[in-house]
Amino acid sequence: MQICIYEDAKYQNFYPLSYSRPVYDLVCGVRSLKEKILADFPETELSLHCRKYLEELSRLNNPDKMVNKIKGDKCLFINGRVLNHGDLKKLLSTAEKKDCIYKNGEDIVAVGLSGKYLEKIKSNFPDVLNFENLPGIPHINTEIKVANYLWDLISENGEQLSFDIKFLAGQSEYYKVQNDFSSVNFVNPDLILVGSNVTIKPGVVIDATNGPVLIDNNAFIFPNAVIEGPVYIGKNSKIKSGATIYENVSIGNVCKVGGELEDTVILPFSNKQHTGFIGHSYLGSWVNLGAATNCSDLKNNYGRVKVMLNGRSVDTGLQFLGLIAGDHSKSAINTMFNTGTIIGFSSNIFGAGFPDKYIPSFSWGGSENISTYDLKKGIETAKIVMKRREIDFSTEDEKLFKYIFDLTVSERNE
Repeated sequence: MQICIYEDAKYQNFYPLSYSRPVYDLVCGVRSLKEKILADFPETELSLHCRKYLEELSRLNNPDKMVNKIKGDKCLFINGRVLNHGDLKKLLSTAEKKDCIYKNGEDIVAVGLSGKYLEKIKSNFPDVLNFENLPGIPHINTEIKVANYLWDLISENGEQLSFDIKFLAGQSEYYKVQNDFSSVNFVNPDLILVGSNVTIKPGVVIDATNGPVLIDNNAFIFPNAVIEGPVYIGKNSKIKSGATIYENVSIGNVCKVGGELEDTVILPFSNKQHTGFIGHSYLGSWVNLGAATNCSDLKNNYGRVKVMLNGRSVDTGLQFLGLIAGDHSKSAINTMFNTGTIIGFSSNIFGAGFPDKYIPSFSWGGSENISTYDLKKGIETAKIVMKRREIDFSTEDEKLFKYIFDLTVSERNE
């Protein structure tokens, strides 16, 4: 039976991060949602479904996977928003015997299909898959959770960190800390794992009392940093001197982080390497926050945070929510972001005062004035930034920039 990880209509709830990637490529914990699903099916033929404009990039990033294509006569479609804890493989036994829809409340978790319903999808993959109206197919309840908004990935990050680090602990490339790090204070060292060629300088405190810590290959921890688990530090990333990394933080590969951070996910190749506080936030790739950039993650009245998303106000139900920043966006020194601020793809924010809580993609400016960030300049900057990390800006990247620019024109006009 083939497995297909798919996107449904709720991909828009994960803007601006889902402008530039399928939802299942978002990270929660150490791994992406896709990686957690794939780990359950190591010997099963797998394919990926995504929106058409992301198809070329998905093929480039997944050369060993079929994209928007299914070969078999039976398929288990797994929602790309699933927060997997290793339970998905249990769904196969029923799906292999009969068509069925697995649901957790109102959320569709997975769908097993064959026959005419599958043939219809195979003949013409739509941008999003909708399994709400399939008459005659039984529903089966499951406790497997799915994320409904991007901030769910922030809220679930601590639990997912503990799950992922436990899963990865069985791999031989990671080892428990030894005494070869002089003048480093390890608290609860049995839950602290490091990869190869990791440097941890004197005066560092790593505390796994409240959760595990994984420091991946070639990471560099500067003197006097404090890290309190659960935390993941990605490959080739640097934690600057005096940094305070509190619990529930995921830092991707090739990042530079300093200042104060808590309850935050940072995707690869992003920098927040100077002073300033970022909390309950989600930063895309190639983001750069200037020195002393700060965000509020708690309202003065301690009320629930509302955000602007897809042209409407959404009550998150959360008391804590900070900054959400799309790929390639940047802030100048001393930039301040209000509680629940969303910055789109490839925006540059600067100036005194708080900018608007919703900043469209390709924006230029701050609290006093926002104008459109020129597409050509945005592309040129991205080329320079990526070249510094020895990564080529591909033709697929350029097409993506142009598509997102056109897709978000109406936001900027409003």
